[in-house]
Amino acid sequence: MSDAQIPQDDGIQIDDVKAVRREGPSELRALLRAQIAIGRSRRDDKPKPVIPPPPGHRPGVWPTGSSPPGPPPDWRIPKPVWDAAVRHYRNEEHNPDQPCDCGNCPPEETR
Repeated sequence: MSDAQIPQDDGIQIDDVKAVRREGPSELRALLRAQIAIGRSRRDDKPKPVIPPPPGHRPGVWPTGSSPPGPPPDWRIPKPVWDAAVRHYRNEEHNPDQPCDCGNCPPEETR
C-alpha cells in the first residue's frame, strides 16, 4: 500500500504498520481490534435525551377529565342474534345451494 492510499486522519501511519509487523501477528490483531472499536464508537448514536413527562402526570393513569373507552358496540348485541348471524354465514358459505335455516331469512318463495 502506498502513502497516497493511507489517509492521514485514521490514526494508522506507515511507521505504525511497519512496527506492528515486526512485533508479530498478535500485535496486528490488537491494532485492528482497536481500530474496529474506534470505528464503532464513531458510528454509534448518542443517547437521546429523556423527554420529561408533562407536569402533574401520574404514570399509568388516564389524564384528568378523560376516561378509557367503553366496550365496543358489538358487545351489546344479544347472543341469539349473534348465533343466528353466524349460522346464516355458515349456511351461505358452505351450503349455498340449499335453503338457509338460520331463522332470519325470508322463505324461498318470497325472495
